[in-house]
Amino acid sequence: MSKLKTDSLAFSLLAAARAVAAVKSGTALPQALAAAYAELSPPAQARGATQDIAYRTLRRLGCVEALIRRLTGKPPAPAELHALLCCALALICAGIDAPAAAPYEAFTIVDQAVTAASAVPALARAKGMVNAVLRRFLREHAALLREARQDAVARWNYPAWWIEDVKSAYPRDWEAILATGDNPPPLTLRVNRRRTSVEAYLRTLNENGIAAARIGPDAVRLARPLQVTQIPGFGEGLVSVQDAAAQLAAPLLDLQPGMRVLDACAAPGGKTGHILECADVDLLALDCDASRLARIGENLQRLQLQTRLRVGDAAAADWWDGQPFDRILADVPCTASGIVRRHPDIRWLRRPEDAAQLATLSARILDNLWRMLRPDGKLLFVTCSLWPQESEMQAASFAARNHATRLTAPGQLLPTVSTDQDHDGLFYALFQKTAV
Repeated sequence: MSKLKTDSLAFSLLAAARAVAAVKSGTALPQALAAAYAELSPPAQARGATQDIAYRTLRRLGCVEALIRRLTGKPPAPAELHALLCCALALICAGIDAPAAAPYEAFTIVDQAVTAASAVPALARAKGMVNAVLRRFLREHAALLREARQDAVARWNYPAWWIEDVKSAYPRDWEAILATGDNPPPLTLRVNRRRTSVEAYLRTLNENGIAAARIGPDAVRLARPLQVTQIPGFGEGLVSVQDAAAQLAAPLLDLQPGMRVLDACAAPGGKTGHILECADVDLLALDCDASRLARIGENLQRLQLQTRLRVGDAAAADWWDGQPFDRILADVPCTASGIVRRHPDIRWLRRPEDAAQLATLSARILDNLWRMLRPDGKLLFVTCSLWPQESEMQAASFAARNHATRLTAPGQLLPTVSTDQDHDGLFYALFQKTAV
């Protein structure tokens, strides 16, 4: 790597390949990228390019791996070589699918992939193979893609079990759900209603030459993503980045001034901030991860908001002072199957049995929190899963076990992209405890 210029595509390809190889071995993509950055110390521009390549690759991984099987006599080894071919093919395919938006010229990608292989002793002997494989793909791409995409995993870029589970749960919508997850997400902002209004903020964006549209009460979608440092007012707390579906949580809680509110499993804190923007309440933000909880505090400081932060397990009670809450937000652990367009590694890291295991944990959390809710209080159950056993089946089972009254809430929101609806897949169920 020391031979490569840090501003070159070869450098970013190799860094992205290391991250993709780490995901293939079981590491979440953010951690894999962080490890690559720590090892290679790339400048900001190279970090951006590396991240972009890694995310593009994981959204096309089923397809590019099918291509590699057809283009090579045996699986390329080591894992970093396989991942380098995946990254290069993903970039080339992006240009084939959308030539006008191609990030790089195809022959540049081939040249830089060979250069990347040459810079690593363990890969240098394979540079001729890298060149041959990629050039053959350029010559025969139409036939190779047509053949590869006969396979469902290559066509949809999800594990076979995932595709079948989506088909089973959503027989009418499964194709749209899978296709949505293969697209990059929008950059959606939540306007801080304590500091400005959506109308005023849209004028600010317009004055700065930034196209945007309102897609929710506090939600503004930018026409094209920007770094947060380029978003007007972000540093001053006028806006936060938050998906439009996630912005439904705080209003559903029906908050009133002075209420005692618990945000359980609060990290990364988007909903925490929104609650505090909506009402003057006595809020406790709880999370079992101290480092993630600290980041909530940093974000609230940017928003010029304050609340109590507590490290604790929502499935236990050793952190609770015994005083009941008026409102509880339970954004429980789940497979995150509804947010794969933001986190494309999730589909490759999850296993078929994960939903059942996480549903068991979530049921424990919900039952534990329910006893902390005052009579007539409301608990909002939220999950970013598409699997019914984590969402609707969980909600129905919880209501039956606890004799909870179920109130009006959106239920299952499927990931959607349209002019006025652009959001991830989330589930909402709202319950009220019967007064004694």
